[in-house]
Amino acid sequence: MSLHRVECVVKGGALIGEGPVWEESHQTLMFVDIAGKKLHRWNPAANQIETLETDDMVSMVVPCRSGGYLAGIGRNIVAIDWSTKDITLLAEVDEDKPNNRLNDGKVDPAGRLLVGTMAKEEKPTVLERQQGALFSVASDLTVTKLLSPVDISNGMEWSLDHNIFYYIDSLSHKVDAFDYDIHTGSIGNRRTVYHMEEGEGFPDGMTSDAEGHLWVACYNAGKVISIDPSTGVRLQTVILPVSKPTSCCFGGPDYSDLYVTSARLGLSESESRLQPLAGHIFRVRGLGVKGRPSTAFSR
Repeated sequence: MSLHRVECVVKGGALIGEGPVWEESHQTLMFVDIAGKKLHRWNPAANQIETLETDDMVSMVVPCRSGGYLAGIGRNIVAIDWSTKDITLLAEVDEDKPNNRLNDGKVDPAGRLLVGTMAKEEKPTVLERQQGALFSVASDLTVTKLLSPVDISNGMEWSLDHNIFYYIDSLSHKVDAFDYDIHTGSIGNRRTVYHMEEGEGFPDGMTSDAEGHLWVACYNAGKVISIDPSTGVRLQTVILPVSKPTSCCFGGPDYSDLYVTSARLGLSESESRLQPLAGHIFRVRGLGVKGRPSTAFSR
């Protein structure tokens, strides 16, 4: 059992902090504020944060091999030059669903971007549910729909041997697995590896450690849990001082730090008073595990 400690490291007060990714080349943490329409890059060594504002909801950001970043803004996949702040449209998804937006995204071990969509509404009605999908974006920007319908496309991760893709559709209250063909990016044989238990809220963003265990942010439950996807056993629980953790990633010089984003949108006035750190970024140390470097988009 780990003797971990939780500290607030970035007091950004995001409406919906999301999509953390550790950028090894700069030793920085990238993350977004979806409803705040902002991308952030935080340097822990200098405790400095840089921000890029956008004109629509920004759902995810990942580094590119050639430099710069790929981000999801509205329903668009865009390229971002951080030095010039130029934003270039590359591709659009869900063209026939203007009320959708992109949500979580992650690069697979081969360099493809997997990214999902959802209805724009925070609490979609029955008619607005099942409007999302999961897409794969190749290096040549070819977009392929992998899965639909989806309620709220969220966390993604791969097994150590790259043969299994783990995926979260938040309103299903579970973590699913698919067989994954790393050569083609195709998925199949869907099955469930973990059902959220009472008091664990909605599964949101997700990462994995060097042992292949999954770490899942539990939205509305104020915790991050670690699970063994091969057995469905919960291994560790990290309690946070906020109720809406949204996602997590490992980072730091040796990848032993777990960074957790959170949201304050949707809190009542009384809940906001009780959670002054809502929307901030947290760092968890002493977990006894390390993460793995993320993969850059192959462009």
